Amino acid sequence: MSGLSPFFVAYIAAWSAACLLALIVYLRDRPAFAFSHAGYWRYLGAPWKLATFAVAAIGITLIAPYTGDPTWDCIDAPLMSVLTFLSAPWAVGILFLALRRRVPLKQAYVAVCAWMFSASWCYDIYLVWRDGAYPLTWLPNIGASSTLYVAAGLLWNLEWRSGRGVVFGFMLDGWPALPPDQSGLRRIFWFALPLMLFAAVAILSFVLPNPFR
Repeated sequence: MSGLSPFFVAYIAAWSAACLLALIVYLRDRPAFAFSHAGYWRYLGAPWKLATFAVAAIGITLIAPYTGDPTWDCIDAPLMSVLTFLSAPWAVGILFLALRRRVPLKQAYVAVCAWMFSASWCYDIYLVWRDGAYPLTWLPNIGASSTLYVAAGLLWNLEWRSGRGVVFGFMLDGWPALPPDQSGLRRIFWFALPLMLFAAVAILSFVLPNPFR
């Protein structure tokens, strides 16, 4: 990192410290965090969630190296996809509940760090390692990738429940260890479609080459 400016050295130190603190907060109270329990992983393991994740991750990984954006390759594209799938449903739900004062702030803090690491910091540090310089795209990437992160978190929280219809799982008691929805994607399709289309358009807008460049 000797070639980095003092600003980026300080920035890396700051977010590294933030992530280390988040890890310490988690390790000191592991049972309080949903992703420490099998129920969360069963929640993510619904076939329709795995299928939509696979389509998105494979698509962006295959496309990325052939675009005009040199910061996207076959490493950071799947890395960010996997981290988003694993963390976004939990982080988005926890931040919603934190705004309603239903979970402790320490959980919101860990959720913010998981969000930023998945959508920004893992991308940044990989490119520092690969190129020896902080990516010029680091700031716009925060906005673009965070938009996708929220869309993914909402999509993979969609649930259908008898008597309530389609809702976000984090609005239900027992989330994220809810009973499996046996109807799969069928009942929530028309609610999931706008989120999937939004994510597809967002990916294309900053992954595909800009014809006006």
